[in-house]
Amino acid sequence: MQKKLLTLAVAGALAAPGLALAQVEVYGFVNMSVGKFKYSTATSGVGGSVSKWDVASHASNYGLRARENLGGGQTAWFQIEQNAPMERNNNIAHTPASRNSAVGMQGGWGNLFIGQWTTPWADLDALWGIGTVGGWGPITAIIGRRETTGSAPNAACVNGTSVPTAGVCDVVEGGGGVGHPFWRRISNSVFYQSPVFGGAQVKAAYQTNDVKSTVPAGDASLYSVSVTWSGMGGRLRIGGAYDGHKDFTTVGQTDKGWRVTGGWNVGFADLGLAYEQMTYKIAAGDCEATQYGVGLAVPVGSGFIRGSYAVADDLDGPATCVPANPGGSAAGDNGAKQWNLGYEHRFSKRTTVGFGYAVIKNDTAATFTWTGAPPTQAGGLGPIAGSDPSTFFVNMVHRF
Repeated sequence: MQKKLLTLAVAGALAAPGLALAQVEVYGFVNMSVGKFKYSTATSGVGGSVSKWDVASHASNYGLRARENLGGGQTAWFQIEQNAPMERNNNIAHTPASRNSAVGMQGGWGNLFIGQWTTPWADLDALWGIGTVGGWGPITAIIGRRETTGSAPNAACVNGTSVPTAGVCDVVEGGGGVGHPFWRRISNSVFYQSPVFGGAQVKAAYQTNDVKSTVPAGDASLYSVSVTWSGMGGRLRIGGAYDGHKDFTTVGQTDKGWRVTGGWNVGFADLGLAYEQMTYKIAAGDCEATQYGVGLAVPVGSGFIRGSYAVADDLDGPATCVPANPGGSAAGDNGAKQWNLGYEHRFSKRTTVGFGYAVIKNDTAATFTWTGAPPTQAGGLGPIAGSDPSTFFVNMVHRF
C-alpha cells in the first residue's frame, strides 16, 4: 500500500497541468557489508600486511521506471537508475542515470531500446552467479576480468599508466594491466532483446563509435550478442555470448571474447558454472585470457549456504602480454584463484542478512580485487601485485 501511494505521488508530482502520464514506480536495492578486510604483504614486500574495518556498498541503487500501453500489443517504457553511494562518497560518484537507464518500445516482435545498459555478455552472470553472499564473489572480481585494473575503461581512456597515444586505449602490457574487462555496462548504445521462443532468447547490443577522432586516432565501438535457454520450469538454464571490442587495444584490431554460463537446480542444491576466453590484440600477437568458475547454493531452513570458486589462468601469448614480475623475475605468473563461503537468511521477500568469508589468492604479478574493496595498504584503489585481499563480513540486503 505504501509503495502504491508513493508511486502515485511521484506520478502526480511529475505531471504538468492537463498532462496524463504513465504510472511511475520508485524502486531500489540496498546491499551493504561491514567486516574485517585484510591485504597480505605483496610479493615484492611493498606496503606490508594491513587489516582494517570496512563498510562496503555492493551496487546499491535506486531509480524510476514506467510503462505505457500504446495499444495493438505495443508498450513504451523508460528506466532511469543511479548508484546509491552508501559509503566512501569521495571515491564513488553519485551520477544520475549511471546504471541501467534507457527508453524503448516492446511488443510481440521483441524489445528495442537505446541508452546505457549491461551487455548481453554481462547479463549471462544471472544464470550461474548464485554462490555469493553480498558482493564478495567471482562476478565482481575474476570472472569477466572485471577488477584487474581498478577501473573498467571504455574507449578513449587512460588505463593504468598507459597513455592512449596513436589510438591505443587499453595497452595490455602497460602499467601492469592485463587487458580491459569484458564485463561492462555500455552507454551511447542500441539494444535488442527477442521474444522468448520455447525457452530461448537472443540479445544483441551495439555501442556506437561516437568517440571517433583523429587525436588519438581510432574508431572504437563494441558489439555483444548472446543466446540463452531455460527449461524444466527454469531449473535448467544455459547461455552463450560473443563480444567484439574494436580499436580498444590496438587501432585496426578487434579484441574478441566468448563465454558459456549455466545452472541446474536439482532441488537440494542449485549449481552454476561459467567458462570464458578473451583475446586482446597487440602488435606482438594475441594475448589469451581464460577464466572459469563454479557457484553453489544449498537451501537451509529460511536461508541458503552460498559458495563460489573461480580461477583466472595466466595470460597466454607473447612476453609483452605480461608485465615483468616484481623483484625482477620472468614475465608471467599473473593468474589468481578466488573462493567465498557464507550463509544468507531470508527474513522476508525484501530483507536478507548474511555473513561469510572471501579471499583472492593473487599470483606474483596478479592484481585482482573486488568491486567496492577498500583502499589498499599503500592507500590507492588499485591492488598491489601479489597481494591477497580477504574479508570476514556481515551483509544486509533490502529491496523496495
